[in-house]
Amino acid sequence: MSPLATQLADIVGSRYVLTRPAETFVYTADGLPGYRRQPTLVVMPGTRDEVVGVVRLLAAHKVAFVPRGAGTGLSGGALADGAVLLALHRLRRILAIDPENRLAVVEPGVVNASLSRATASHGLHYAPDPSSQAACTIGGNVAENAGGPHCLKYGVTMNHILAVTAVLPDGSVATLGSADGEAPGYDLAGTFTGSEGCFGVALDVTVRLTRNPEAVRTLLADFTSIDDAARAVSAIVATGIVPAALEMMDQPTIRAVEASIYAAGYPVDAAAVLLIEVDGLAAGVEPDVALVDALCRQHGARTVRIARDDAERARLWQGRKKAFGAMGRIAPHLVVQDAVVPRTKLPHVMATIGAIAARHHVTVCNVFHAGDGNLHPNIAYNADDAAESARVHAAMREIMTLCVEVGGSVTGEHGIGLDKLDYMPLIFPEASLAAMCRLREVFDPERRANPGKVVPIRSCREWAGVPATRVARA
Repeated sequence: MSPLATQLADIVGSRYVLTRPAETFVYTADGLPGYRRQPTLVVMPGTRDEVVGVVRLLAAHKVAFVPRGAGTGLSGGALADGAVLLALHRLRRILAIDPENRLAVVEPGVVNASLSRATASHGLHYAPDPSSQAACTIGGNVAENAGGPHCLKYGVTMNHILAVTAVLPDGSVATLGSADGEAPGYDLAGTFTGSEGCFGVALDVTVRLTRNPEAVRTLLADFTSIDDAARAVSAIVATGIVPAALEMMDQPTIRAVEASIYAAGYPVDAAAVLLIEVDGLAAGVEPDVALVDALCRQHGARTVRIARDDAERARLWQGRKKAFGAMGRIAPHLVVQDAVVPRTKLPHVMATIGAIAARHHVTVCNVFHAGDGNLHPNIAYNADDAAESARVHAAMREIMTLCVEVGGSVTGEHGIGLDKLDYMPLIFPEASLAAMCRLREVFDPERRANPGKVVPIRSCREWAGVPATRVARA
């Protein structure tokens, strides 16, 4: 072991420090398989005090580090290129549940879905529900400001975070926000949420819990035209109804799902399906369901099916939430994008994406949060085929540029990480990017926390490079 690895082992135990390439290889990628970065070593603290001790040791040695949760991210954001990877999956305790005040305090390694299971007996749940919620962690959700299908009505992670206790890159511990509600002064908890591990490491998170709805209805509408489905989305939202979720899947996605173990009973001949969920008071849900049904039919839906029971509802949602996994059967690699467009632009954007795919001879699988215009165009491909890879990345750049041109953004919930660095100048001028660098310096003046992510280094003009990103190998 190197001297640093030995000192880390003194804090967390030797079994929780990985130094051999064969051991660290599993940490070279996240949920987006197109990027590989080799950490120098992996350290896995098991307690809050161990996390603080590790960060303080790395600060003393001026060594860069990258926090990582479950590794389900889709932007290459939790990869350590020659830096120390700080794996937080062992910190998985739910520290407190306060049903009266509808909040919980959790460690960063608590799995998203586990929190809702733990609070179910109180009639409560944690509303943000990324598709990876069976595996992703609350700490990772905070880092990426994760969303999910139900963010249309309930909001993204930021809307459910009351406070974060964090260890900053210099080893100091700070409480950001307040469990009692809005804290005076700057919104530091909001600043930390979505910072992608660049501002420090969460030690515990105080989250807002949501009461379970009295009634839930889940509908599946299928269309022979993507354009019709997109127009139905706008029509539903225009009524003033706010569905809990309003998701779209196109035919390539439907066929991938139905050919997998996640088959949900979607019609494979449909050009698109909408998965719509309406919830609330029992007395108010049925009129909304009837109106949504009628609007879908008015805009060309062949059929509108309402889930009969919880089992059928779960099956419909399994197909949607496991769609990315189903695409893994098509090809060894997958490009996943995460652009946002104005909802009224969906018909134009979807048609143009189809034209871009045809021109580059690639198949785009679209599965996304249609209600808030958060697109997920995906292309399964073989990255070992240089020509195919070039076509795929050219198509994706055109798609992302299109989304920006219609007034959208380059990410809604997956974050920037490595994957979208080159797209940042499409939406931010240099002055704004430089301001982001200055904000980052407030938390991490030595720029050791998740270096090389989120903001292109060239935009931070005072940066001569990323310091201390490498340490001596074991």
